[in-house]
Amino acid sequence: MKLYTTFAILGLTSVMATTSVYADHHKELLTDNKGMTLYTFDKDSKNKSACYDDCAVKWPPYLASKYAKAKWGFKIITRDDGSKQWAYKGKPLYTWIGDKEVGQMTGDGVGGVWHIATKKAAKPAQNNQSSGGGY
Repeated sequence: MKLYTTFAILGLTSVMATTSVYADHHKELLTDNKGMTLYTFDKDSKNKSACYDDCAVKWPPYLASKYAKAKWGFKIITRDDGSKQWAYKGKPLYTWIGDKEVGQMTGDGVGGVWHIATKKAAKPAQNNQSSGGGY
């Protein structure tokens, strides 16, 4: 089992290195290329971020480089300002300013609308048209 997991992680790392999004196969936790926890926002619509201005300061969108290539449920979406952001199964991905070290997950549950992004928990986003804070 350990050899298979190591092979799967090495395979994912080599492919995902071009995309800068990583998944910890053991926990299914989605992290950025520095190992920081990624989050989803309930108020986002499918492939569309609702987090701008103050929200984006506290919850920086996980931006994709111009060389990034999406695979395995990951997608690169275009934000209103033209920048490119990672999404997983239609859910835009963010980091949280409160997480200072790898492994921290202090943003989970903030405002009842922010959640740790995992492969298992990430259900395709719905077309949410609700407004309000939560950040």
